[in-house]
Amino acid sequence: MNEHRRGRPARPQRGRPAPRKSGPRRPPHEDPARRVALDVLRAVRERDAYANLELSQQLRARRISGRDAGLATELTYGAARAQGLLDAVIDACVDRPLSQVDGVVLDCLRLGAYQLLRTRIPEHASVTATVDLARADAGSHTAGFVNAVLRKVSEKDEAAWLDELAPSAGTDAIGNLALRTAHPRWIARAFAESLGDKGPELEAALIADDTRPDVHLVARPGEISADELAAVTGGEVAPYSPYGVRLPAGTGDPGELEPVRERMASVQDEGSQLCAVAATRVPLEGTDERWLDLCAGPGGKATLLGALAAVSGATVDAVEKAPHRARLVEKATDGLPVTVHVADGRDSGLRPGYDRVLVDAPCTGLGSLRRRPEARWRRQPSDVPELVKLQDELLAAALDLVRPGGVVTYVVCSPHLAETEGVVADVVRKAKAQTLDAREFFDGVPQLGDGPYVQLWPHRHGTDAMFCAVLRRT
Repeated sequence: MNEHRRGRPARPQRGRPAPRKSGPRRPPHEDPARRVALDVLRAVRERDAYANLELSQQLRARRISGRDAGLATELTYGAARAQGLLDAVIDACVDRPLSQVDGVVLDCLRLGAYQLLRTRIPEHASVTATVDLARADAGSHTAGFVNAVLRKVSEKDEAAWLDELAPSAGTDAIGNLALRTAHPRWIARAFAESLGDKGPELEAALIADDTRPDVHLVARPGEISADELAAVTGGEVAPYSPYGVRLPAGTGDPGELEPVRERMASVQDEGSQLCAVAATRVPLEGTDERWLDLCAGPGGKATLLGALAAVSGATVDAVEKAPHRARLVEKATDGLPVTVHVADGRDSGLRPGYDRVLVDAPCTGLGSLRRRPEARWRRQPSDVPELVKLQDELLAAALDLVRPGGVVTYVVCSPHLAETEGVVADVVRKAKAQTLDAREFFDGVPQLGDGPYVQLWPHRHGTDAMFCAVLRRT
């Protein structure tokens, strides 16, 4: 019987190709981890989004967890942190300035280059998956370009690329270390000036700053001890803070931990904890009942101060200029003796006479770059003068609000000398305040230098690079 009449397709004639199936081609399988990573990098570039917040939202919205969430986090943070290094390598592999490369294509190239240079993901998987993403987001015409560039990138490993591209260590030690540790040169120089070193210790500081940090938790005083928090979370008691616990990087969303959900603990770098605790340890003569957090948003230090105030019988006024951040402070300190005021700390309208004032001033954030991977490429040297002016005014306002004999603790998450020693020296000279040796209030913390200030470092202490100065109004 004729096969056509029986409803069967005819066999293709020998020597001729089989007929192509009709309908659209099936799109290539898209890896969920790489898709999230690319979308976060794109949001950072296009909307100035914060990588950590955007990543968390995307993982929750897409219900991605486990190994895929871990890979998405590694690729997102890694590519964002190493952007300058990746761009230098990509620039050496393209025939046009990077400014002329489509933004989405550049995001793909950065994501692919990071996989090739800084992960153990096989070359074929890295290139193929990245080309598929570029084809989906930027069009089929970009696939060949992305494939060709990544093939060139893969011809050398990271060490070989650095040997080719980095400035000579003999003539430009800071520039050499900056590229090797994926830092803008001006930030590496700021670190060098603060450390007084542009050799081994600068290298150690930059390497530590280029490493994904541990998760730090703070146990709320009066609710749970650090030992109990460590036992519940599987972490380790922090080496310095009496309320701190450390968890390894990559342990998942700390917000899902039961003590954090139950508001017995929160996420806070151990360096920030130490600075807040130091503000409460300075001996006072007379009253010790009115405390003030002059720059309270988003509420981490205000919460710790409030918990300590509840134990000691004090109260805390918390000032925050931005209404949405003030609401975060209110939420974080709910149930504690903390009153939130929406005001500018430079002109708060509060009644003077505070016993203790904490000035956790807005700053460049150069001390927490390892926790905010995109920030090192977002900040510019031109940001510093305006911030220094603000810090100067806030510290001066704090000295006006504290009573004679009271103490002001000045804190910034930056080692930049203009934001740290420069601000303090200028205000002390004008206000004739007394500078106390802050090291006395950081019990058990080693390598604090010659004083009177405290500068913490990731490579020395495993904390953010927090600066702390303590002043007494005379």
